[in-house]
Amino acid sequence: MYRIGDEEVEELRRVIASKNLFRLGDPAKGHQQEVARFEREWADLIGVEYALCLSGGGTAALVCGLAALGVGPGDEVIVPAYTWMATATAALSVGAIPVIAEVDETLALDPDDVERKLSPHTRAIIPVHMVGRPANLERLGEITRRHGLWLVEDASQMDGGSYKGRRVGSWGDVGAFSFNDFKIISCGEGGAFVTHDRTLYDRARIYHDSLTTFPTFATDLSVETFVGGQYRASEIMGAILRVQLQRLPGLLSDLRRIRKRFEEELCGAPNLRIAPNNDSDGDCGVVVALQFDTEAQARAFARAPGVHGGLPIDTNRHVYSNWGPVLEKRIGHHPDMNPYNHPKNQGLQTDYSPDMCPRTLDILARTVYVKPDPDWDESEVITRIEACRKAAQAL
Repeated sequence: MYRIGDEEVEELRRVIASKNLFRLGDPAKGHQQEVARFEREWADLIGVEYALCLSGGGTAALVCGLAALGVGPGDEVIVPAYTWMATATAALSVGAIPVIAEVDETLALDPDDVERKLSPHTRAIIPVHMVGRPANLERLGEITRRHGLWLVEDASQMDGGSYKGRRVGSWGDVGAFSFNDFKIISCGEGGAFVTHDRTLYDRARIYHDSLTTFPTFATDLSVETFVGGQYRASEIMGAILRVQLQRLPGLLSDLRRIRKRFEEELCGAPNLRIAPNNDSDGDCGVVVALQFDTEAQARAFARAPGVHGGLPIDTNRHVYSNWGPVLEKRIGHHPDMNPYNHPKNQGLQTDYSPDMCPRTLDILARTVYVKPDPDWDESEVITRIEACRKAAQAL
């Protein structure tokens, strides 16, 4: 979490004073409608018709999205080799099989490898906008349209970012966001599902509320109900998120300004390159991504005085080779609930190995992230940039 303060406390005070913490209630009886208002505000920001606030983070949003699309056993879902493991496990949660594809130097899903991984069983593609950087939605969208596939955007690490002038999350058939403690805006946990499609929204709404048993949710459904999960958000979450949403423009402005300053000052510096970007203007500025010829150079740069850098190869379960439960097919509490054992999934692309995406491993090992703080003053920015310049010259 970047910023939080008295404004969130005051909004929470009003909710607690109302004694209405459940997301559903009568405004005439003092219910603050925090979740409903946040959903409308988030939909307006992203540029979609529908948003659903969830208690289960970006993972819940992905699961609800895949369930809404009817993805299940017999289906393959292409995911990038660089993403939090939950992108892959979301597919497994609905009974489908994740197919792991390479990322390219932009650190996002490689459209060329996606094309290589397509099969007659492919049903959806999940580009992930890692560390606030957009995937190549134009090419991936063209692939999904050409092959009749679903595009599911995992924007968990890119709250409020954009691609080609449109907010991420609005390009896909469905989109997923996260508001946990490590994201751009946060309520500690939580997420949001978004879509333009009313039927998909209703299916996600049913799935997230275990049959939408509450009458205020079930009165205007356009599809038949079914048993799902339980990911309802609370008014506590909604209250915090509505204030966080007000902070978002300033946060993005400060992060982007500092990232661009780093890139301008370091462009042309010896021994390093600015990582290519699918849309530099839409990038949220979460990291300055620098690339090197070798892993040894990257590590020397990252540990140089004042740089405070980190390599994405070291980020544990963000790297597919560390997805032990997936690679070893240890899914579910019971063998009969394991998608890898499902009859419809036999013969799908499940031949995983830790070295199956060598290009991804190479790129992640030669990349260094420097993470801007939106509250750095001018002197801190100058000091950090100078440290990076000296570290590059010393390689």
